[in-house]
Amino acid sequence: MRIARFTTGDDPRFGFVQTENGKDYLAVLNGDPLYMPVNPTGERIEIGDGVRLLAPVIPRSKIVGVGRNYADHAKEMGNEVPTSPLLFFKPNTAVIGPDDPIVLPDFTDEVSYESELAVVIGRITKDVTPERALEHVLGYTVANDVTARDAQRTDGQWARAKGFDSSCPVGPWIETELDTDMLGVSSRVNGETRQDGNTRDLVFDIAFLVSYISEAFTLLPGDLILTGTPAGVGPIVAGDRVECEVEGIGVLSNPVVRRNG
Repeated sequence: MRIARFTTGDDPRFGFVQTENGKDYLAVLNGDPLYMPVNPTGERIEIGDGVRLLAPVIPRSKIVGVGRNYADHAKEMGNEVPTSPLLFFKPNTAVIGPDDPIVLPDFTDEVSYESELAVVIGRITKDVTPERALEHVLGYTVANDVTARDAQRTDGQWARAKGFDSSCPVGPWIETELDTDMLGVSSRVNGETRQDGNTRDLVFDIAFLVSYISEAFTLLPGDLILTGTPAGVGPIVAGDRVECEVEGIGVLSNPVVRRNG
């Protein structure tokens, strides 16, 4: 089941994404599936002109990133593979949705894309075992862990490098029924493939990550876990368009702009 958050010019609403005769429709819901029981209203809207897909979730609490969770990416960055998950935070103000612009901040001259599978937490999660961890997951979406590489190298913490406004594109929707053991994770810049990885190469798998993170932080409904990126990261500049894709979910596409002053 795919859950989208969207607007037709009014307040954001949610809908189940359905495909019929090669076209995608939204079966509109009467509430937020993260926090309350929902039912279809009976209204169906074709995804197209007049419908704007939004980030499917805006975390009320936090986004937890996992660094160097693919060995090939750790190697390309000149780092060792961590012996335990390397965690960092992004604020919820970093989140943008499909087709929203990634705005390059003035403090950086070297910004990279990072295509990732993102986990959407569905219920309060604390000290969960790996065996029970996936019971706490609502579903999965695509994320782009946009990173200011120069700030990442010079700052003692990664907060500025990975947490600036618009550094966490998310979408196009949440897929609730997905086997994450062997999914393609890729990216394209201006149509050219840059990353072509697979979740089978994750150093730490999804269930372990949810369990490990929940030992330190209580995870709340709507929290996101970014599970790491495969090799092939590189720079983006104003005028580019970045597409991040996870097999079984879809494509997240965003333009890149720079607004000075």
